[in-house]
Amino acid sequence: MFNDRPRAGFFKSADTMIFLKDITIDGRVVDMLIENGKISRISPGIELSPADGADVQIMDCRGKVAIPGFINMHTHAAMSLMRGIMEDVPFEIWLSNIWKIEKNIDADFVYWGTKIACLEMIKSGTTTFNDQYFYPDAAHQAAVEMGVRPFICYVVLDHLDRDAAERQKKQCQLMYEKSLGWKDGARMQMGFHAIYSVTEEMMVWASDFAKEHGLKLHIHLAEYEKEVIDCKAAHKGLTPTEYLNELGILGPHLIAGHTLWLSEHDIELLGENHVNCVHNINSNAKLASGYRFKYNELRDAGANVCLGTDGAASSNNMDMLETMKTTALFQKAWRKDPAQMPIRELMDMATINGAKALGIHAGVLQEGADADISIVDTENSSFLSPAPFEANLIYSAHSDCIDSVIAGGKFVMKNRVVENEESILFYAREVLNKIQ
Repeated sequence: MFNDRPRAGFFKSADTMIFLKDITIDGRVVDMLIENGKISRISPGIELSPADGADVQIMDCRGKVAIPGFINMHTHAAMSLMRGIMEDVPFEIWLSNIWKIEKNIDADFVYWGTKIACLEMIKSGTTTFNDQYFYPDAAHQAAVEMGVRPFICYVVLDHLDRDAAERQKKQCQLMYEKSLGWKDGARMQMGFHAIYSVTEEMMVWASDFAKEHGLKLHIHLAEYEKEVIDCKAAHKGLTPTEYLNELGILGPHLIAGHTLWLSEHDIELLGENHVNCVHNINSNAKLASGYRFKYNELRDAGANVCLGTDGAASSNNMDMLETMKTTALFQKAWRKDPAQMPIRELMDMATINGAKALGIHAGVLQEGADADISIVDTENSSFLSPAPFEANLIYSAHSDCIDSVIAGGKFVMKNRVVENEESILFYAREVLNKIQ
């Protein structure tokens, strides 16, 4: 079991202080002081007192730019060990084969798969992720050891089997109680897979459980066209969004991955209920499940729109910077308008919108906010252009421009080095035989 394995990560204690000297933020060169997991001061010429010198980590940030850490709002982190396992097949064939493979995984697999995902997310600037997968205790432990902030849900997936649903209710309650003892003070969140894979009773139960305990509810919604066609046939013409509305499941606690195949009425409902909609363009395009994501319409209706990579079994990586670029390109292309998907809104989708969905004070660089920060090295060819920094970051650079990452007030990567990376890769290779 995963608890018997050598730890290839470690529980990092928060650094007493971090001092970023001469860091560029929004075009201004300033200093930033981080204390107790928070950004305490942002100002030019901060003077440290002699008493601070013994405990502070100082980083010379000339030529570097600080941005908020990315928030990946829809992941199946442990599927990082499944990338490339099913290529060039339609969505339904892909999904049915994934479910067969998942019968062979265990907590050990999830622990090391999540480690690999966290490693990749750190190296591409992500500091928080919202995950839906199995063995939440193992996933949570892996993420905390890596130093990033996880939102891990118990995912209900009964495959329309009522006996399985009853078993999962009991398991969910036990897991929630166990999560109250997690060392970082987090709790398990709630989730169900989708309307076509979960009984109606179980979807309502999961939603009620989330509301009762003040949890987020993380689901897949309107991911592919057949989902809508089948739902209309089974539920008197209702779309998946309308069906969930009839069940009382829509609301600001809901995080809905994909939300791709939507009618005008669906968009109205998602907006009126302030649902958090997560766009996963790389996964959707690769599986040919769709690409005409209604960003403008959802935004204007009142939904909170975020970005996610989905699992690496369909998107093949956890790189939010790549997701941002692809999102913008597809929005411009299908709408036939290069002005679509402004850079500032794209940045918000990858940062502060996710923070709003999760109820955390992150996704911004301001005093008092959580110290979740990516430090971008601009001393390379991608940033030679006089174009705005964000344009060069999103359209020109790759994730290797992320030099260092601070999550929760502590370095999880410094100068492109993540501690124990080789050990993580070694043990992850060992568990791959579980699905081969």
